Amino acid sequence: MPRVLLVEDDPAVRKGVQLALGHQGHEVSPAATGEEGLALLPSFRPDVVVLDLMLPGLSGLDVCRHIRERDQVPIIIVTARGDDVDVVVGLEAGADDYVVKPVRARVLDARIRAVLRRLAPSAAEGVRPRPETHGTLTIDRTGLVVTHEGRQVPLAPSELRLLLTLSASPGQVLSRQQLLEAVWEHSYHGDIRLVDACVKRLRSKLGEAARYVHTVRGFGYCFRAA
Repeated sequence: MPRVLLVEDDPAVRKGVQLALGHQGHEVSPAATGEEGLALLPSFRPDVVVLDLMLPGLSGLDVCRHIRERDQVPIIIVTARGDDVDVVVGLEAGADDYVVKPVRARVLDARIRAVLRRLAPSAAEGVRPRPETHGTLTIDRTGLVVTHEGRQVPLAPSELRLLLTLSASPGQVLSRQQLLEAVWEHSYHGDIRLVDACVKRLRSKLGEAARYVHTVRGFGYCFRAA
């Protein structure tokens, strides 16, 4: 049963989402403030954090940054407006996905399950391929571990899945829409801000190895280690 930490200050919304996710098979621990959510994090050990951006006291953006300083747990932010600049800021702060209020239980459940699938090994059962090396990067697709010059790179689920997708076909250019479908499972004409923000975060964590992730202006991205 997936464990969901729900940080939402509106009592009605919090209760409604908690009940809906419970009916979908999730164990939900609710928090009314960012401070309460951070306090619950180490003891509850959630599989996913659903985080409202508009919180009293410590803002949702600050909560997101605090979590990313210590943990790579998937984060789905909730915003009142899909075109709000806070969406981009939230994604760049470390969120893996977002949903727009009013929150629809089926949509949120689908996003939760999709982000959890990003953590699942992609190798076929019973087969454990050897870690692959691309320049100074080593990628273990089964163990879901990425190292740069021998040091592990801590990646959030969307960042890891993005790197795995790009590096699976070195030199192949993938459009933002293709990456949305492969990484976020958004099959509709989705929000390319998810891709661009994730690439920005990935590059910041890769350090010198960020040069392997190339931008193809006006189209998308590709991975070139040579």
